[in-house]
Amino acid sequence: MARIIAIANQKGGVGKTTTAVNLAAGLARSPTRVLLVDLDPQGNATMGSGVDKRSIGHSITEVLLGESTSAQAIVRTGEAFDLLPGNIDLTAAEIRLMDASEREHRLKSVLAPLRADYDFILIDCPPALSLLTLNALTAADSVIVPMQCEYYALEGISALVDTIEAIRQRLNPGLEIEGVLRTMFDVRNNLANAVSAELVKHFGDKVFRTIVPRNVRLAEAPSHGQSIVGYDRTSRGGVAYLGLAGEVVRRTKEREQAAKREAAA
Repeated sequence: MARIIAIANQKGGVGKTTTAVNLAAGLARSPTRVLLVDLDPQGNATMGSGVDKRSIGHSITEVLLGESTSAQAIVRTGEAFDLLPGNIDLTAAEIRLMDASEREHRLKSVLAPLRADYDFILIDCPPALSLLTLNALTAADSVIVPMQCEYYALEGISALVDTIEAIRQRLNPGLEIEGVLRTMFDVRNNLANAVSAELVKHFGDKVFRTIVPRNVRLAEAPSHGQSIVGYDRTSRGGVAYLGLAGEVVRRTKEREQAAKREAAA
């Protein structure tokens, strides 16, 4: 049964899509069965996975609107994970869903029959608290929050934590924070180190040990339609995302073992 993880932050430019694509590629090499859902109208996760968003026949848009099945839309990438692609049509889909019944639960309904086919389902969210993001957080078991260690980041993460709590109360009681991921990190920056220390103080072991550095190879990979794991796995960015995949797998196994012990007690 797949664990569904949304990758979200209301702030843009923090590395959500980079994390979604590279974590999917890293997990696929674990090896685990992985589905990446591109829920951002920009379609960058689709392009970064080596799939042309302009030429796809079916996308997550048609699936959400009931005009296509998941099987028709899912494509296999060159990096051993599956993709439910997205593109600009998601903007129109969001408008059409505004008046639909159970509109926050559409994605959850779409993913429910797919959970048996995968170990992990990752959702790349738009950088806003939109209906699409609400769908992702309603469908997810947990959230990974990528963030840069800068001054305004702490305010942003505070707002996101409030949002997650509100969704937990109204739509998804089981939703939890999988972890906070420090991205685009520069160890020479005193402010970055100070914000990082504050994050660890506040969130404790919810902060991933993995720190994603600023890395040229990481920035180059999407232009080649590849993850950093496929493009240059030995680069600092590649090593970081493989490390993150290892952390996610380990945490999942620990959670499953704890649940088994509870059930046996």
